[in-house]
Amino acid sequence: MPEHKRKVGDRGQVTIPKELRDRRGIKGGDEVEFVEVNNEIIIKPPTDEERLAEGYRKRAERSRELAEEMEEASAEATGHLGDAPGWSE
Repeated sequence: MPEHKRKVGDRGQVTIPKELRDRRGIKGGDEVEFVEVNNEIIIKPPTDEERLAEGYRKRAERSRELAEEMEEASAEATGHLGDAPGWSE
């Protein structure tokens, strides 16, 4: 991975190299997050809240689908095997 060195200006400003901006989709006017991890400063695009929410919606939908599949499988097993002796809910 090539290193990109930049000087920090008097007001703490640093230019993110164009190659990195292009690769990460960072454009002028975009916000970035600064995170300190293990004595390193990481600059990253902020979390896209809508994309994150969409991921949660998809996961919730898949959980509902799996619950429905398990309900059908459980009913089928009960139909074939009957109630387990000594089992109470």
